[in-house]
Amino acid sequence: MTIAVISDTHSRPHPRALELVAALSPDAILHAGDIGELSVLDPFAALAPLIAVRGNIDERAPHLPDDVAIALTQGGATAITLLLTHIAVAGPRVRADAARRAQRMGASLIVCGHSHVPFVGRDRGLTVLNAGSIGPRRFQLPIVFGVITIANGRLSLRHVDCETGRDWVP
Repeated sequence: MTIAVISDTHSRPHPRALELVAALSPDAILHAGDIGELSVLDPFAALAPLIAVRGNIDERAPHLPDDVAIALTQGGATAITLLLTHIAVAGPRVRADAARRAQRMGASLIVCGHSHVPFVGRDRGLTVLNAGSIGPRRFQLPIVFGVITIANGRLSLRHVDCETGRDWVP
């Protein structure tokens, strides 16, 4: 199972983002907020089922939830439950409110965006994937998206660089 995680498009996804996500043949696509113009979701939704949450700039999307719990199943069993939300970390640390929501929803993985800083980490007993941003460059940060892979009962998290098309490593 392959899940693409995009975030912080700010109405202008990188020109190669759609092509690179499509190359993964994802089973689903998650958008972790700060969508901007909602029409940017349409080409991604044409590739695979898409679930999106509202970010702090998404006042035009009152119908989108602030967060959602998603159970990823494989072979009829839940492989992992994740919390998809926009703001969940302060630096590399999970915010207490996000940790409480994840625990209440039975999630062991938090998927977020907001900071534009891509990373994978562990804090408060939770795994965190910040997808980074596929929108306009902020400071010197990379333009990347996240990838969740579940194969043979193992979870793998990584990022893909929209400029090079290769795996991004900090």
